[in-house]
Amino acid sequence: MSTPVTPSVADTVENAIATPEREQPYGALGLKPDEYDKIREILGRRPTSGELAMYSVMWSEHCSYKSSKIYLRRFGQKVSDEMKERLMVGMGQNAGVVDVGEGWAVTFKVESHNHPSYIEPFQGAATGVGGIVRDIISMGARPVAVMDQLRFGDIDDPDTARVVHGVVSGISFYANCLGLPNIGGETVFDKVYQGNPLVNALAVGVLRHEDIKLANATGAGNKVVLFGARTGGDGIGGASILASDTFADGGPTKRPAVQVGDPFAEKVLIECCLELYQGELVEAIQDLGAAGISCATSELAANGGSGMKVDLEKVLLRDPSLTPEEILMSESQERMMAIVAPEKLDAFLAVVQKWDVETSVLGEVTGDGRLQIFWHGEQIVDVDPSTVAVDGPVYERPVAYPTWIDALREDSAASLERSDDPEVLREQFLKLLGSPNLADTSWVTNQYDYYVMGNTALSFPDDAGMIRVDEESGLGFAIATDCNGRYCQLDPYAGAQLALAEAYRNVAVTGAEPTAVTDCLNFGSPENPEVMWQFGQTVDGLADACFELGVPVTGGNVSFYNQTGDQPIFPTPVVGVLGIMDDVSRRIPSGWQDAGENIYLLGTTSTELDGSAWADTIHDHLGGRPPKVDLAGEKTLAGLLQAARDEMLVSSAHDLSAGGLGQALAEATTRFGVGARVWLREIMERDGVDAATALFSESTGRVIVSVPREEDVKFRGLCEGRGYPVLRIGVTDDAAEGEQAALEIQGVFTVPVAELRQVSKATLPAAFGAIVDEATA
Repeated sequence: MSTPVTPSVADTVENAIATPEREQPYGALGLKPDEYDKIREILGRRPTSGELAMYSVMWSEHCSYKSSKIYLRRFGQKVSDEMKERLMVGMGQNAGVVDVGEGWAVTFKVESHNHPSYIEPFQGAATGVGGIVRDIISMGARPVAVMDQLRFGDIDDPDTARVVHGVVSGISFYANCLGLPNIGGETVFDKVYQGNPLVNALAVGVLRHEDIKLANATGAGNKVVLFGARTGGDGIGGASILASDTFADGGPTKRPAVQVGDPFAEKVLIECCLELYQGELVEAIQDLGAAGISCATSELAANGGSGMKVDLEKVLLRDPSLTPEEILMSESQERMMAIVAPEKLDAFLAVVQKWDVETSVLGEVTGDGRLQIFWHGEQIVDVDPSTVAVDGPVYERPVAYPTWIDALREDSAASLERSDDPEVLREQFLKLLGSPNLADTSWVTNQYDYYVMGNTALSFPDDAGMIRVDEESGLGFAIATDCNGRYCQLDPYAGAQLALAEAYRNVAVTGAEPTAVTDCLNFGSPENPEVMWQFGQTVDGLADACFELGVPVTGGNVSFYNQTGDQPIFPTPVVGVLGIMDDVSRRIPSGWQDAGENIYLLGTTSTELDGSAWADTIHDHLGGRPPKVDLAGEKTLAGLLQAARDEMLVSSAHDLSAGGLGQALAEATTRFGVGARVWLREIMERDGVDAATALFSESTGRVIVSVPREEDVKFRGLCEGRGYPVLRIGVTDDAAEGEQAALEIQGVFTVPVAELRQVSKATLPAAFGAIVDEATA
C-alpha cells in the first residue's frame, strides 16, 4: 500500500463553511468568474478544494459540452422511425450500440486526442487509442478493431515530422500491443493544422444483445470498486487544461497534462472485464478517461439517479504525495470503476485477482442523491452529482456570419486554367497521384497490424474496413470515416453533408448497408462567433443529411479550441459510417483483379473543381463552392450496389472523391496490378465537360465498378431499373507478353502500373524515411 498524505492537508466541507471568503484558484483551473459564482450558488457556500477540482474538470468544454449542447440536441430532434429501427443505445452513454442481426450488436465511437498529441505525440496518440477502447469495453463489448483520422501540418515543415513519427508510432504501439487490427482511417496534410494537428481515434466492439452494459449506479448498498492501474500524477487536469484552451503562438508548453499509457495493462483489463461480464458480476461499469475519478463517480451516480459515498484514501497510488484534489483530477490510464452487488463482491475480487489487476473498494451506492467523498474520515465533497456531471453551464455563444466567406466563395476555380494538352494532363494526373493527400499511405499503415484476430475482411487501402462478427454465418460490418476540411471551410453545412455522403458511399461500395453514424467535430475556439456559426451550420447539415439518409448519430465527440493564436483550423467534422454486411465472403474489393471486364461509371460528372485536390495541388487555390450533394441519389446508389452484390454482378467498386476519376482509376489499377483502357469521350459528350474536368472533377454520387462480361446485360438492366446513370468507360486489361500492365486513357496518356506505384509510394518516405516493407503481421 502507498503511504497516504497527511489527512490535515484536506480542505473539508466543514472548513469551507467556516472560511467563506478564502480565495480559490478557479481561474488557473479553467473556470470563469461567473462559473465559480454559480458553483457557490449551487452549494450555498464556497466549494472545498476537492469540489472545485471536480467542477473545474467536469465543467470544462471537453467534458461538459457547454458550448455545443444546444446544437447537439438537433440530432435527437431529427429522428425517423427508420433511424430508430436498429439503434439499441444512442447518445449519452459511453458509446452507441447498433443491432446488426442474429442477436449480435456492434458498438462504436470516435473521439479526439488533439492537443495532447501535439505536446507529446507518442503518448498523446497512444492514450487516445486506449481511452476510446475503454469506452467500448464499458458497454460490455469485446473490442475488435480501431481506426484513426489524422490531420497534420505542411508535409515539408520541420515540425511535422516530429508529430507524424510520434503519433503514428504511438497508435501502432498501443493498438498492436492490444492485439487489435487497425482497419482504416485518413491521413491529411495541410498547413492550417500546423500548430494544431488532429488525432481522432475510433474503436469498435462486438457483443450479444443481452450483454449491453450501461454506466448507471443504482441499488443502495452496492459497492463502488476501482480497478486497473494505480493512480498517478500524469494527466492531472488534462481534459480541462489541454482540450479546453488554445495553444499560444509559442508552441507546446503544457507538458505535465499528458497521460502515459500502458497497453499491456489495458489488454489484461479487457480480458478481466469480459470475464466479469460473463459471470454477471457487475451492475454497471465506467471507464476513467477525461476527468478521472471526478467523472466516474459523478456520472455513475447522476445516471443512476442515486447517491454515492466514497473513501478517497483507499485509491491505490503510484505517487504517495498526491493531494486529494490531484487524485480526483488525475487522468491516469487503464482504470475502470464498477458497481458491484455486495453478495457478488467476493466473486468479483476473485476474478480481478486471477488477472492480477489491482483493486480497491472505495465505498458504496446510497439512496440520498448526494455524492459524498471522504479523506481519512473527513468529508471533502458533498454535492448533488447531477450538478457536476449533467447540469453544467450551457452557453449560447455569440454567432456571426464570417466576414471573409463571401469573398472566398466568389473566388471560384472556374477561373483557373484547364488544359486539354495530353502532356499537361498526364503531368497533372501524376502530380495529383503523388501529392501528400492522395499518395500511398503505406508508410503509415504498414506500421499497423490489420489482420490480427483473423476476422479482417477488408482493410488498407480499400475504401472501408470490414470485420467478420460471426464465423458461422459470415455476418460482419464495414466502417469508413471521411471529412474534407477544404469543403467545410467553403461551406460548413454542405461540407458536413459531403463528409457523411462520402463515408456512406465508401461503406456502400464494399457491399455493406450503411446503418449508423458517429462523429468527431473538430473546430476552433467557441469564443469566436464565426467559429460558432461554422459549428451550427455543420450540426444542421449533418442532422438534416442523417435524417434524409435514415442513419442515426449514435454518439461522438466535440473538440473545440483547435487553433494557434487567433487562427482556427478548417472546420473538420470527421464522420464515421457503420454498415452491416450479411456475409463478408461477398465483400466487394476496391480494385479489379481480372482482365477483360467492363468498367462502368455510375453517376454523372459536372464542372465541380472548387475546393478540389486539383485546384489545391495544381493551382494552390481554395475558393468557390463545394460540389453539390444529392442525398436521395446516394441512397439509390447504395441500394443499387447492395443489389449488385446480392446478384454477384460486380467484381470491384471504388468511389470517386478527392482527385476525381483519375485518382480512382489509379487506385483501382494499382490495387492488384491489373491495367485498364479507359476512354473519356462519352463522359465529355454526355455530361458536357472537358477532359480535365472528366479526370479531376469531384462531383459526388459517382462510383466505378468492374463487371464480368457475362454479367453485363444484367448489370445494365439493374442500373436502368433503378434509374441510375451508367456509362461504360473502359475495360480491364492484362499486359501483353513482354509488356508492362498500364493505365491507358485513350487519346490522352498512358502510364505503366509500375510508374503509378512508384509516384504514389515515393511521397511519404521522402518526407519521413524508409517504409516498412510488409504490413505488420
